[in-house]
Amino acid sequence: MPSYRITASVGLLRPGTSAPDVLPEAVAAARALTTVEAFDVGVVRGAARVTVRFEADDDQSARRVGWAVIERLDELAETTDGHLTRRYGNRWYPAGHRPHHSRHP
Repeated sequence: MPSYRITASVGLLRPGTSAPDVLPEAVAAARALTTVEAFDVGVVRGAARVTVRFEADDDQSARRVGWAVIERLDELAETTDGHLTRRYGNRWYPAGHRPHHSRHP
């Protein structure tokens, strides 16, 4: 089954949101729809970035999971830069784009 990941930068928390709750809530939104493979929060260019990696049958299913995660994050904090990517081999590409492999004889 293909592996996808949704990433989003998280800014100001909404009233009543505790920072330690943001990642578990994003993961719970994905787990309600599919198998979650991994998750992380890191700092990229000075901003917190949430990443949730999950399985999906196809790009359309992955978009539904990605939107669920982003919607939950938006309820908890200001978010920007939401990106859905799909894994091909050991690289990540925007969902819906297949990598072109050149073949050399």
